[in-house]
Amino acid sequence: MKEFEDIVGYKFKDKSLIKTAMTHSSYANENKSARSYERLEFLGDAILGFVTADFLYRNRKNAEGDLTKMRAALVCEPNLALVAEKLGLGRFLLLGKGEELTNGRKRPSILADTVEATIGAIFIDGGIDEAKRFIDRFILNGSEVSAVSARDYKTELQELVQRNRDSVLSYSLVRESGPDHDKVFEVEAHVNGHIVGKGKGRSKKEAEQAAACDALQRKKI
Repeated sequence: MKEFEDIVGYKFKDKSLIKTAMTHSSYANENKSARSYERLEFLGDAILGFVTADFLYRNRKNAEGDLTKMRAALVCEPNLALVAEKLGLGRFLLLGKGEELTNGRKRPSILADTVEATIGAIFIDGGIDEAKRFIDRFILNGSEVSAVSARDYKTELQELVQRNRDSVLSYSLVRESGPDHDKVFEVEAHVNGHIVGKGKGRSKKEAEQAAACDALQRKKI
């Protein structure tokens, strides 16, 4: 636990939150006394979205559409998975036997979840200032923001797909959850009817950017 705390830069008062943040549902299903990170992930996702939006509003003079693209790029699954890889969070994961055998410790979706769950755990234990400190340090640091937020993933994906004249790119809304004031949209990117990427966001546009980001990272187009 101390190694985990050293890596994320926060010392927990409630050490059990560390275990919960690193417990995948597959492990929880096999060990009934364990709790999965899903609730912490839900909370961390909302906190990350808010802190990122606040950061961009205060530090970027771009129009709303550009800010939406930037936020989607910063909080999309591939970018969060990269953060988890840099921190080495995968080695702390508690996985069920099936997930362990299928290399779940390196799966981008799970790694991204651990970042959001860590944010949620830090918030529960230490409040918004500590959660923001983690986000600022590992997700919103200057070099990362400049490199990631400048990209328009939808345009990049469209240009890639258009190299083949017979290919058609489309997006479909597959799920909408949450109250009206805090909606979460989940979108799939399709090329010729086949799913090439998935993403979620606080708006349909943001979710489409995240899905395009995912598609470009998968490199299966």
